[in-house]
Amino acid sequence: MGSGKSLAAKYFSEQGAHIIDADQLSRDLVRPGQPALKEIVDVFGEPILDPSGNLDREALAKIIFEHTDKKSALEAILHPKVIAKEQEIYSNICENNPSAIVIVDAALLIESGNYMNVDKVVVVQSREEQQVQRILSRGSQNYDQAIARIKNQMSFEEKSQYADFILDNQSQLEDLRHNVQKLYAKLLEAINIR
Repeated sequence: MGSGKSLAAKYFSEQGAHIIDADQLSRDLVRPGQPALKEIVDVFGEPILDPSGNLDREALAKIIFEHTDKKSALEAILHPKVIAKEQEIYSNICENNPSAIVIVDAALLIESGNYMNVDKVVVVQSREEQQVQRILSRGSQNYDQAIARIKNQMSFEEKSQYADFILDNQSQLEDLRHNVQKLYAKLLEAINIR
């Protein structure tokens, strides 16, 4: 969270990669009328819905961060559905373009076990203070909440053990764009070698 992974995905898209946004898929899966929303309400209760029947993300987040066992329950509902949708989208992309480079933009790629379904894992590295500032700039959380969210996720050191590539996002945006361009060229080369 706040590492710059979505910005890196945007830069990959500029190069021609197809992007699968796991956060967007997750939001789609919890819209009113979707089975995932019903399952979540069954576990967490009606207070996680707003007056319109939409998921109240803040209410759910508060429960999850106060009760870690609840986080596992939510992940057990959402992760399999998100992964299945990602695989469906991936198959459709590859059916139309077998040599496509497809990037799954997912904060929990490793934690969900979905890293085992991809060819390469790219981890975006950023300093904690940069992550906090990026989260705060979104305006939805305060400093303590941002720190708690970061601490609640797998550390960079742990994630880097799964990484085939590490993208450094600790300096200027143009540096990240340049690093993405170099990595995209490597990925294209790897496809052409196969």
